[in-house]
Amino acid sequence: MPLQPVERRSVPDEVFDQMVGEMLDGGFGAGESLPSERKLAEALGVSRPAVREALQRLAQSRLVEVRQGGATTVRDFQRHAGLDLLPRLLFRGGQLNAAVVRSVLEARLAVGPGVAALAAERGGEQIEDRLSGLVDELEASEDDVARQVHALAFWDVVVDAADSMVFRLMFNNLRAAYEPALEVLAPAMAGEVSQVRAYRVLTAAIAAGDPDTAKAAADRLLRPATENLTAVLTALDETPEESR
Repeated sequence: MPLQPVERRSVPDEVFDQMVGEMLDGGFGAGESLPSERKLAEALGVSRPAVREALQRLAQSRLVEVRQGGATTVRDFQRHAGLDLLPRLLFRGGQLNAAVVRSVLEARLAVGPGVAALAAERGGEQIEDRLSGLVDELEASEDDVARQVHALAFWDVVVDAADSMVFRLMFNNLRAAYEPALEVLAPAMAGEVSQVRAYRVLTAAIAAGDPDTAKAAADRLLRPATENLTAVLTALDETPEESR
């Protein structure tokens, strides 16, 4: 999609958003040199300082490489970008990207049990009341989207108790990618977020300071929905577009 003039000239965010969109869609390919600031400003209908600020943000996001006095080169986002790009990748062209949803679910299953084990080691009974309260709220809710919200709040407390900066930042980005799809995923995730007993077993294991049981309980909670939904998404990927 070609670049479009930016209506709100005072908001460099729009310049950044359009540039990122072009990179993700292949309008600006990896290894390609971007047009000069002047040409970009003309195409977008904005000032050069706005373009310069957007380029600085792109460089900070590791999406471009800026050489002093030289060209600005597009980098391969799959090799260089961070998890902060996930929310943008999840929805492309107004459509949910099944491959990205699948990868988020796979990451959740791979990381969640380990986080639960660390929470049991480091948080223990300090968070039992908070987790139990969130499970009570989950049990009282009859709406699948609301249950997902309560489940995310539950895991937010677990991640805090794990006391790991890397896992916290990973959770933040995975959550930012996942939350926009809550309503779409509600039917598929209903089975998981309605497992009140499984959440209580996990809570008890964490409160008891039992990392092995907490890890196993988290895996039992997360695995069924992850595997079922992953199978659906894989089948969808393999279905010819004209047959959908």
